[in-house]
Amino acid sequence: MTDLKNSNFEAELFISDIIKRKVLWNGKKIGKLQDIVIVDHEKLPEVSHFVVARSFGHKSLLVPWARVKAIHPKAVEIDIESIEQYEAEPAESQVLLRDHILDKKVIDMDDNEIDVVYDVKLVLTNKRLYVTDVDFSKYGLLKRIGFRWVASVVYSLAEIFKKETLSWSYVAPLPKDISSFKGNVKLNVLKEKLPEIHPVDLADMLEEMEEGQRLALFKELDTEQASDTLEEIEPRVQRTLISSLERSRVAELINEMTPAQGADVLAILPSNEADEIMHLMDQEKAQKIEQLLSKHYETILNLATSRFLKFPDDLRVTDAIRRYRNSASDKDVDMYIYVVDDNGKLLGVVDIQELLQARLEERLSDIMIEEVISLHPDASLQEAVEIFSRYNFRALPVTDEAEHILGVIPYRDIMNLEHNFI
Repeated sequence: MTDLKNSNFEAELFISDIIKRKVLWNGKKIGKLQDIVIVDHEKLPEVSHFVVARSFGHKSLLVPWARVKAIHPKAVEIDIESIEQYEAEPAESQVLLRDHILDKKVIDMDDNEIDVVYDVKLVLTNKRLYVTDVDFSKYGLLKRIGFRWVASVVYSLAEIFKKETLSWSYVAPLPKDISSFKGNVKLNVLKEKLPEIHPVDLADMLEEMEEGQRLALFKELDTEQASDTLEEIEPRVQRTLISSLERSRVAELINEMTPAQGADVLAILPSNEADEIMHLMDQEKAQKIEQLLSKHYETILNLATSRFLKFPDDLRVTDAIRRYRNSASDKDVDMYIYVVDDNGKLLGVVDIQELLQARLEERLSDIMIEEVISLHPDASLQEAVEIFSRYNFRALPVTDEAEHILGVIPYRDIMNLEHNFI
């Protein structure tokens, strides 16, 4: 049961889970939850009323959210003085989540269709219920068409079916005359909102767009976000997008990637186009990428990135957290902190989760793992694959004979190469 009277209680709900639940008053069923009214004037719309449908011949109820006592797994409990007092229909100007939002097409500001709203996410906090996301996932679709048990099983097993939700902050203001709204749910996703969208979500959106609109949106991204997004786009769309960009811009984007990521992108292009782009890149990185494309793995260092975190062992946890926040954003590997001495010798490693759970007065030397598994610069790609597969690390350091850290190899880079280049 969701206890709405407990001010400390927080919960997440989806409209598909509570619509059509029976509504109880004084322990007796008086109808079913038909719709939810929201006030769409803030960044996050707030639920104002529940609409209760009653049996034939009885008027619907418009129950204020303050009168909703509890939300049970199979019922909604209300606390009102009398039924007659709340008999009413929603006003034409009120926004109804089920009637006006569900099953609408999701389009961007230039009317490109992205998907369909299958569900709406609600968050209960401080006794108030807010709309936070629209859900256009396959999971939401399965629930809507009646295969809820299939959705639950698939969702628990497959990454591809995990919820794909988009923040309500991307939803453009709905028309004031909502009663006549027969159109689509429009999104504010261009320019001012783009920096807030995760590269994986942007890649999905770009893949669904018409070519001209895709290019226009992609050009609005800054270099770092464009590089991250390009890496996530499927090869067919990557190829089309790259062919529409200036060679110098493509070189700039690939310079932001690790050598393995860059090789993964350039591998889809004709060799003459890839050569033109690499000629415009940082030559040290271009040389590493060229060796990867040629399947010449003379040194594992060609796969390593120098953009990782290394802190001294005497650094206190509180200072390490502050330094992490200031320096992690531009790193290729940010889930581990490598602890080194003044000469760059690798002393240990700290998982970021362990750092956040440690006492603030402790030092990194107190919480680090000292027995660090690393790769020698002469190690083969296959050796790296075997170590990743055995230990489930998310990154591996490369160290020389004196245990100086020379670089770090992300798990994703190695596994992509294993699948695409071997």
